Amino acid sequence: MGALRDAIRTGRLTPGTRLPPYRSLATDLGLARNTVAEAYAELVAEGWLNARQGSGTYVARRAQLADQRPRRPTAPSRASRPAYNLVQGTPDASAFPRSAWLASARRALTAAPNDAFGPGDPRGRIELRRSVAEYLARARGVRADPDRIVISSGFAGALRLLGSVRTGTIAVEAYGLGHYRHLLSGAGLETVSLPVDDRGARVEGLAATGAETVLLTPAHQFPTGGPLHHERRSAVVDWARAGGGLVLEDDYDGEFRYDRQPVGAVQGLDPDRVVYIGSVSKSLSPALRLGWMVLPGGLVDAVVEAKGEREPWASALEQLTLADFLDSGSYDRHVRRMRRHYRRRRDQLIEVLGERAPHVRVTGIAAGLHAVLELPPGTEASVVKAAAWQGLALEGLSLYRHADSGEPPYDGLVVGYGTPPEHAFAGALDALCEALPLAESGEVGGRGRA
Repeated sequence: MGALRDAIRTGRLTPGTRLPPYRSLATDLGLARNTVAEAYAELVAEGWLNARQGSGTYVARRAQLADQRPRRPTAPSRASRPAYNLVQGTPDASAFPRSAWLASARRALTAAPNDAFGPGDPRGRIELRRSVAEYLARARGVRADPDRIVISSGFAGALRLLGSVRTGTIAVEAYGLGHYRHLLSGAGLETVSLPVDDRGARVEGLAATGAETVLLTPAHQFPTGGPLHHERRSAVVDWARAGGGLVLEDDYDGEFRYDRQPVGAVQGLDPDRVVYIGSVSKSLSPALRLGWMVLPGGLVDAVVEAKGEREPWASALEQLTLADFLDSGSYDRHVRRMRRHYRRRRDQLIEVLGERAPHVRVTGIAAGLHAVLELPPGTEASVVKAAAWQGLALEGLSLYRHADSGEPPYDGLVVGYGTPPEHAFAGALDALCEALPLAESGEVGGRGRA
């Protein structure tokens, strides 16, 4: 019994681990069945284990909290992988269309011209640029010419290139990925923040910032959710025209919408003032490292020069494979299938929260692969910590807030419901609900059953 208790306390047996039936364990250890049964019963009484009729005995989800003896705190480690993951940023990796991708790869390799195995065009393979131009015009309302498209190693690769050809100040949304802000700062650009509300970025303040460039997520503001209001879409284009500014449009998950009509790209309003940036990181996989920029004509040469003759990651063979995947209709079929898949996930999240945490407001759910859960003031950090006790990786909204934002912060969670594999999704939602504050007192982590 002591060995089991120590294994749970030290994390060698993680919450949710199923233990062998006491009869089997007694046989393996050469002990009497009653001895093992009594040990299990005592550990259940102490809160270390949960016994479920008909389904076995499991390590309790909050068992580690039962040990109240002082111990040296340890820092989180990448090596200690959580049992569940609701961190935003990745699609369901188990849903990658392996068979269809392999079929496209075979066709692409068979049909590849000899020059595909040489240094190639720094703008990217013409086959992919043509396919992307056709797809974006049809699906996203982008006015795309293959000669204005440059293939990149994902969105970050595109942003690095654009950062190297722009100078001065760039305005970014008050909530967004800190990694991109740091990338722009590293390129020598000063970032200033634009407030965000339920209509997206408040672009009416752009002129006062002195920025020459603005980075926006118009189709689905990241991470708060919601599209950029149509009046603001027009206003940001007017700003760019009036002062020679440039709009960088990050369309990171525009394919996935559920309760609204598709929102066309801002680029369609003025292709000479908007750079449209997209990738397959959300629709297929970030591992492919494939993205694209649809550039104003006057910017193409500068970006190609900055890119150089060769670029890591953007493999010519993967570019040809993606071109075939688009042309064959496999990409459209995959997106439709995943849209249904993620909608079911989103609906399940809303249903579970409605039953177990109806006091928690969920926003940003009309599109994308994540939702925002609003929390009582001052509870965000403790909820994230309580989630960690449940074996759940989860991020708070404050992680995405620009350090210089003048807007008052508010507490929340960014829940990536697209991330877990199918078999782990229900368990991830259960762990999330266990960590949420109670409605009556705001007390965090009070939902545990162990």
